[in-house]
Amino acid sequence: MTEIKSIEKPDDRRDFPRGHLEVVNLTGLIFGKATFEPGWRWTESLKDIAGTELCEVHHNGYILQGRLRIRMKDGSEGEVGPGDVFVVEPGHDAWVVGDEPCVALDFAGGIGDYAKAG
Repeated sequence: MTEIKSIEKPDDRRDFPRGHLEVVNLTGLIFGKATFEPGWRWTESLKDIAGTELCEVHHNGYILQGRLRIRMKDGSEGEVGPGDVFVVEPGHDAWVVGDEPCVALDFAGGIGDYAKAG
């Protein structure tokens, strides 16, 4: 089997304050491309949409552009930037660092529920 779709023609687009998510659904894979503008922060832009205190989505990702700072509920922090591959467990906040938009690719199935009303 071969299945090919373009992120330029996503199955779904979700707009939220200071960003948006484009989602492509394939057999066995939900793929997302998120764009976060400077000033974006999960607890300010998506907390009310998700209905949770922190992001409860598991992320397997890759940063194309910009930088994100991630703080886990236990207080530990890390920062990702261009070329970084990352795994982030549920229970975190994240925000854009600097004046450049952050563009992230997400290969985790949970991205299918990201930015949807909880």
